[in-house]
Amino acid sequence: MRSFLLSFFALFTFLNSVAQEQIVYIHAGHLLDTEKGEWLEEVTISVQNGLIVDVEKGYIKAPRFAEVYDLKDQWVMPGFTDMHVHMETEYNPHAYVQKYVDDPADVAYDSVKYAEITLLSGFTTVRDLGGSGINISLRDAINKGKIPGPRIFTAGKSIATTGGHADPTNGSNQKLMGDPGPREGVANSPDEARAAVRHRYKNGADCIKITATGGVLSVAKNGSNPQFTIEEIQAITETAADYGFHVAAHAHGDEGMRRAVLGGVKTIEHGTYMSEETMDLMKENNCYLVPTITASKEVAEKAEVDGFYPELVVPKAKAVGPQIQGTFARAYKRGVPIVFGTDAGVFAHGKNAKEFGYMTEAGMPAMEALQSATIIPALILQLEDKIGQVKKGFYADIIAVSQNPEKNIATLEAVEFVMKDGKVYKK
Repeated sequence: MRSFLLSFFALFTFLNSVAQEQIVYIHAGHLLDTEKGEWLEEVTISVQNGLIVDVEKGYIKAPRFAEVYDLKDQWVMPGFTDMHVHMETEYNPHAYVQKYVDDPADVAYDSVKYAEITLLSGFTTVRDLGGSGINISLRDAINKGKIPGPRIFTAGKSIATTGGHADPTNGSNQKLMGDPGPREGVANSPDEARAAVRHRYKNGADCIKITATGGVLSVAKNGSNPQFTIEEIQAITETAADYGFHVAAHAHGDEGMRRAVLGGVKTIEHGTYMSEETMDLMKENNCYLVPTITASKEVAEKAEVDGFYPELVVPKAKAVGPQIQGTFARAYKRGVPIVFGTDAGVFAHGKNAKEFGYMTEAGMPAMEALQSATIIPALILQLEDKIGQVKKGFYADIIAVSQNPEKNIATLEAVEFVMKDGKVYKK
């Protein structure tokens, strides 16, 4: 019996090793070179152990035991990156009550569903900009292969001022409101700001997100007023740099944006009422705009539905929602750096690719929109040698659609093939 078990174990180990070493061949009719912004015709991509082994011209005959995917009639690209999502939630008329009703386990189960939907939509990497902290556990579960989902870089909890857009007790009654501090992501001085960053590090975050102005969906009257001083923002960005973090700043109002850019943030989320002066500041400081046009469209639409949002939210949604696409158009024309981001979670997960259509509608060429979701996020995440390109040595994150997205951008909303880390999730 002992001999049999040893033989069985040896066979299992061998077969597992063979499976891990198996080469996968993809015959791609059209492959996007995101670096050059052009399409390569008739190429073979070989994949092994989660990485791209080679990209060769022509359809190379695969070895006898290799797995082959025939995408000769497909338009093949690296997996997309959405730089602004909220993986724990999805807004609905009951969302404001759910935070008092749902247990953390309920939120976790929902996040698992949203993660798979996002991956199957062609987004193999995302930046999660704020939740309860469950997003950190979600990231870890995906990284360990426990559940399917995109590669997540998360801010954990956002950092706000008291009553600010990300104060987790907004909308609570006096008994439940309390006085949250840096541990909960609320900071009211440079010292508390530093402490809040350090708590995010302690909890396992990958980046920092602040709410530099009021917001649309928080139960607070003002949606665009500045909510941090420059000194507080500088304390956050300086401390974040010590821990290897970059900082994203939610901002609708121009003054809060201006302070955020001068304070050293890397990305401005939304940018609704951005002035030309702030646009120029962003260019000077290599600060990127994350447009989130899809969220603004969806929020404005839902604000017309009676009871969908609390009364305080409705006028903000109606005012801010219609503005963002126009701001994006002006910022793009002025040369502001742009990186793809949608605010998925404010609207239904899986609809992320609608953003491409809104970007091109506002004047950005389709190729630049594709680059904004591939090579540019890679730079910000400091993964420019791992994601955003189908290239030797990169992660095997590969997607495909049935039509040329430069001629029909809507095809990106119907991804037909998804591979992440060499594993096929959709075919």
